[in-house]
Amino acid sequence: MLLLEIHSMKKVFSSLSNIDWILFGATLPLLGAGLVTMNSFTGDSSFFIRQLIWIIISIAVFFGLSFVDFRFLRKTWVSVTLFLISCSVLTVLFVVGQVTNGAVSWFNFGFFSFQPGDFIKLVLIIILAKYFSRRHIEIANVRHIVVSGFYAFIIFLLIFIQPDFGSAVMIFLIWFGMILISGISKKHVLIMVAIGLTVFSALWFFEFKDYQKDRIKSFINPMSDIRGAGYNAYQSTIAVGSGELFGKGVGYGTQSRLKFLPEYQTDFIFAAYAEEWGFLGVIILFAMYGIVVWRVILNTLRGASNFEMLFGAGMAVFLIVHFVINVGMNMQLLPVTGQTLPFLSYGGTHLLTEFTGLGILMGMRKYRRVAHKDVAKNEFIGA
Repeated sequence: MLLLEIHSMKKVFSSLSNIDWILFGATLPLLGAGLVTMNSFTGDSSFFIRQLIWIIISIAVFFGLSFVDFRFLRKTWVSVTLFLISCSVLTVLFVVGQVTNGAVSWFNFGFFSFQPGDFIKLVLIIILAKYFSRRHIEIANVRHIVVSGFYAFIIFLLIFIQPDFGSAVMIFLIWFGMILISGISKKHVLIMVAIGLTVFSALWFFEFKDYQKDRIKSFINPMSDIRGAGYNAYQSTIAVGSGELFGKGVGYGTQSRLKFLPEYQTDFIFAAYAEEWGFLGVIILFAMYGIVVWRVILNTLRGASNFEMLFGAGMAVFLIVHFVINVGMNMQLLPVTGQTLPFLSYGGTHLLTEFTGLGILMGMRKYRRVAHKDVAKNEFIGA
């Protein structure tokens, strides 16, 4: 019995030794910044307490997944099953889903709500990593772009017609980012851009609803409708700018506390943070995100196979795209799409998704390869 316990303890310590503690440590200041910010601009502690609970659950999932051997994800039947389940869940959503902000994108279980679109982004990364891992040598063949695009398009369409335009855009960007990483030729990139512009034009004239058009128009000229579609972006810009160099101090952000800043716990928490912490606080925040992405990429370069490397690359794309879009819309550089800021925004679904992805990456570290960095780099870019 004692030997069994010692053996179990060794396995636990062995798994914990595979944790990238720098990566995990960099997420903690981001989680803390989110908690402090949302606690400072609300009259009660409900957001703080619920977010703290979700953080504890997400971190537990992160460490739990680090014990798992994820080589089973390389099997074709796993990715096919995940794809079919994702499509089924998104279809069922139309029947029993909860309407929030005009979109049927949430399951309401009473004591908590769940947005499957977040986890499906992670599923898409697994599907694409599996697909490209078998075809990285012949990726220049446009057929593989079309086939991978078909998988992404089905998910994109099911999310778009909810309608959740922001999440649909994220699905496209994750696919496009992984296509680029896979080694697509520049000629094919130009062709895809041309097709994308054509599709966008068709959507603009035949599919986009008035409020979606208003968001895009307000991006081009937000001052034209400050009281309407441009209100959120305008108030967010004021909050970011008013923070100046050192910020107004925790609890003294007037835009958020006086409720001028909408969705200050989710979509616009970056603006609320920037108002209270200022430019220097934003630099520290950006540095933490930089460390997280840097460590994800380093772990990616040591992946045991092309699948692990592509999965890690997909996670990097996932985090970068969410970060750029959220900060961009907070600073009036991109349209308001309703996407959360990783680790900082309020909400359990996106936190679980992020830590699940990182937990899978930690599980993959258990059987990562040790190779010279130049060899890993060449394999990663398909050279």
